[in-house]
Amino acid sequence: QLQLVESGGGLVQPGGPLRLSCAASVFTLVSHAIGWFRQDPGKEREGVSCISSGGSTKYADSVKGRFTIYRDNAKNTVYLQMNSLKPEDTAIYYCAVRNVYCSTYAERYFGYWGQGTQVTVSS
Repeated sequence: QLQLVESGGGLVQPGGPLRLSCAASVFTLVSHAIGWFRQDPGKEREGVSCISSGGSTKYADSVKGRFTIYRDNAKNTVYLQMNSLKPEDTAIYYCAVRNVYCSTYAERYFGYWGQGTQVTVSS
């Protein structure tokens, strides 16, 4: 059974770092693009970052310069390193998988989703 599991969320002070992980089972991530999304209660889910099978990356304007997406194919895991966190980064973060490219964040192209991990930025 295909499965994605997010981990690494928690409570962090403003300005602090946090690293999220997205681990896959059954299938390998090397030939796929992986996206990170986030959602606050009452708001639409938004794309945060994506990495293609070839290593190209994209970021939402709100996180450029602060977040970095990268992959470790040997561990079949994709990471989202978050630095200089702000209270407005508070959300549930999800990873999802699509074929090859990160041309769009449209959710219909992401066929597999994790359960989400909570990130709370507060003093």
